[in-house]
Amino acid sequence: MKKIIILGASIYQVPLIRTAKRMGLYTIVASIPGDYPGFALADKAYYINTTDKEAILEIALQEKADGICTTGTDVAVATIGYVCERMGLAGVSENAAALATDKAEMKMAFLRGNVSAAKFCRVHSLEETYRAAREIGYPVVVKRVDSSGSRGISIVKDEAGIEKAFRNALERSAKDYALVEEMLGGTEIGVDGVVQNQKLIFLAPHEKFVYHSKKITIPAGHGFPYRGDAHVQEEIRIQMERAVKALGLDNCSVNADVFVNGDKVSVIEIGARTGATCIPELISMYYGFDFYQKILENALGVTLTFPPEKEGTPCMAKLLMSPVNGTITSIDKRKLDQLRNEGVSVKLDFPVGHAVEEMENGTTRIGHVVAAVDSVEELDQIVSRVYDCIFVDGSTLEELWKK
Repeated sequence: MKKIIILGASIYQVPLIRTAKRMGLYTIVASIPGDYPGFALADKAYYINTTDKEAILEIALQEKADGICTTGTDVAVATIGYVCERMGLAGVSENAAALATDKAEMKMAFLRGNVSAAKFCRVHSLEETYRAAREIGYPVVVKRVDSSGSRGISIVKDEAGIEKAFRNALERSAKDYALVEEMLGGTEIGVDGVVQNQKLIFLAPHEKFVYHSKKITIPAGHGFPYRGDAHVQEEIRIQMERAVKALGLDNCSVNADVFVNGDKVSVIEIGARTGATCIPELISMYYGFDFYQKILENALGVTLTFPPEKEGTPCMAKLLMSPVNGTITSIDKRKLDQLRNEGVSVKLDFPVGHAVEEMENGTTRIGHVVAAVDSVEELDQIVSRVYDCIFVDGSTLEELWKK
């Protein structure tokens, strides 16, 4: 029986763990201690920080692991590169993983690799941040370089917001620098794909939805297909291939944030893992294969094949979030069952009695909705019906969102 190590045990890794079990793999999960659902599903669990490269390597050697992977998070990518390189496993290299998890180093690689991207500047001090913003021109985006899920990112419209944005970027960063970027115009989309043997063998651009919080726009969901014209679709492929080559990504999934402005395509950033926010579920639904299985097979060194591209059933997903801090006081299961009987996939992360947090970034989710719909309006109607089933401190989320 082959052994796979999955880094992370949160809600985003649960489908990967379940798929590994269904494939007959001996499934080892490693994550920091906590109330994470993936622990109970694994054949074996290690309660350890996934950023502890040496400890994870020791586990992989001890277990004689055949592969190591994750999904939905950047936190563990550097460790995956470290372990793969030292054990000769299929997966991203240590250097490529380092580039993919440091937005400043990534932008330098983009520059060297002729990838279309926003103007940028690495900054170590508040004074440098003011200067960079003036040189680039407002509005700018100030970013933490080693985070995902929109954490540590601020849109700054004038000098008055610079200091707070710079402090926010460095607050929980392991680095002593941040990134100031040009704020691009156009439409933001997501692009996922798979790289194997130094080739981008699968590419899946998709629509991207956002929520607007008090501080920043954050990922809300995605929709398939992306309906850009043929020229834009080809330019997306060109820029993604350049980005993959610039970072040296190989034998991994990739997830990118991309801006499309007319015929111009700009890559904001690219990760060496699959995106979160139901992207694997939507890819599986639209293209007709189990994308989680492809992630695992890639980590095990299996040569991947994909069915011929054809137009699938349009589908969309959105995260469920709360506009307030509070406690789930009740859930109308009868109404939720009705939605599920209509073919809507509804996943709630927490039971009655569990606390919920006010929407702040991509991690403060309370569940998700996936549906075979062809418009955001249809999806939003379904999301409203779901919100009407969830009570926080006695009021439905639908009522709270309307306040």
